[in-house]
Amino acid sequence: MKMVTAIIKPFKLDEVREALSDIGVQGITVTEVKGFGRQKGHTELYRGAEYVVDFLPKVKLEAAIAEDLVERVIEVIETAARTGKIGDGKIFVSPLEQVVRIRTGENGPEAL
Repeated sequence: MKMVTAIIKPFKLDEVREALSDIGVQGITVTEVKGFGRQKGHTELYRGAEYVVDFLPKVKLEAAIAEDLVERVIEVIETAARTGKIGDGKIFVSPLEQVVRIRTGENGPEAL
């Protein structure tokens, strides 16, 4: 099992969610986050004053995935979230030692 975490642009959330659903991913957790990478923020004009926005709004998706789906999940997120512009985001994959479904007590892949 793997934990796939993706940081994407907020307006791409629906496309990514639908694409994941289409390949059989049953559950994701979504968190609104702020951050920056190579974008390093940008300047905005508000009431005539210019100011720097250091942290840009992003969406963090997390999904516990069976080993055999990982490559397909990465491909689907990458395709659905891509705009071709700086700040499209990142995908992180980490090992997941154990999953327990609280309601039934199921462990491991059965709990996904």
